[in-house]
Amino acid sequence: MKLHEYQAKTVLQKAGIPIPAGIALLSKEDIPAVLKKLPPGPWVVKAQVHTGGRGKAGGILKAQTPQDVESAAKTLFGKKLVTHQTGPEGLVVRKLYIEQAQNVKKELYLACVMDRTKGCPVIMASTEGGMDIEDLAKTRPDALFYQDVDPWAGLAADRAQALAQRMGLSGAALDAFTAVVCGVAAAFLNWDAALLEINPLGLSADGDLIAMDAKMSLDDNALYRHPEVQPWRDPSEENPLDVRAQEAGVNYIALSGTIGCMVNGAGLAMATMDLIKFHGGEPANFLDVGGGANQQQVTEAFRIILSDAKVKGILVNIFGGIMKCDVVASGIVAAAKEVGMTIPLVVRLEGTNVEEGRRILKESGLKLSPAANLTEAAEKIVAAAK
Repeated sequence: MKLHEYQAKTVLQKAGIPIPAGIALLSKEDIPAVLKKLPPGPWVVKAQVHTGGRGKAGGILKAQTPQDVESAAKTLFGKKLVTHQTGPEGLVVRKLYIEQAQNVKKELYLACVMDRTKGCPVIMASTEGGMDIEDLAKTRPDALFYQDVDPWAGLAADRAQALAQRMGLSGAALDAFTAVVCGVAAAFLNWDAALLEINPLGLSADGDLIAMDAKMSLDDNALYRHPEVQPWRDPSEENPLDVRAQEAGVNYIALSGTIGCMVNGAGLAMATMDLIKFHGGEPANFLDVGGGANQQQVTEAFRIILSDAKVKGILVNIFGGIMKCDVVASGIVAAAKEVGMTIPLVVRLEGTNVEEGRRILKESGLKLSPAANLTEAAEKIVAAAK
């Protein structure tokens, strides 16, 4: 679950990390009321969208007067931001954040992410923060410094201080950075985050630090431990099909190809996608209905696939263990008849109640191609989709 900047800064503030004074502007109609509550200026008016590269895309505007703030807000509301992360479709700005502009001596970079090869969170830091941090990681990886975080004990102050020293910080800046790094590590663990990034982390002439931007994502699997963040979810920033899948309790990720996939089990789903690519096709999605899906979930999963206009054919690959093949077959028939499916459908069923599942499909009247194995299924759907 991704957070907006103003939400991520709430987390930072609770962790004792300095942030600029700011106020969220959640609708165009709220402009007059928010203008009366502005902190002292000048300000920056920031589009709140779940993507990086907002500044380069024109999503961050400066304002010297309240009139400038109002003008900037009206310019940004409804604007489509296209960044290197959104693709050409972009994201529409529906929320803004107005905060005090900062005058800093230097911009640093600080983040905490999960390193799955190490099995622990890792702090990444650099004395060269700003908009081009991705390029820096590619061209000058030596400019990034790393520090492991113990997932149980957190980050000890001496480790954070050693990181600051490796970066060449000293005096007040060293002490301030040590405190901020410890705060970031604690917030990452306490909120079950997948990513917490501050870029830039502003360093003043006096050695003070302030989080000028913030990006944060929470682990969906741990959201049940944080009911207070549920109101923070912004479905308007998410793929509508992803939202439907979450509500249905199935695992779905939209991709750019033309062959829809419905599979049970993440490993089998990955193998299915690999074989589609091997035979010259491109998967339109990753969709794992899981081992215990019921007919309603299977039906909704099939509807979700068919809702993607890019899909030119569907491959269903089910190996029934706990999941019964007849349940899958009934769900496919129900969804296909409801939407009036006209695109090619290839089905490979094996496992529990497979003969009953095949009978249901055969007697359904649907135009489909059965497959005896996964290779045959991939070959058939790639040929049919072309």
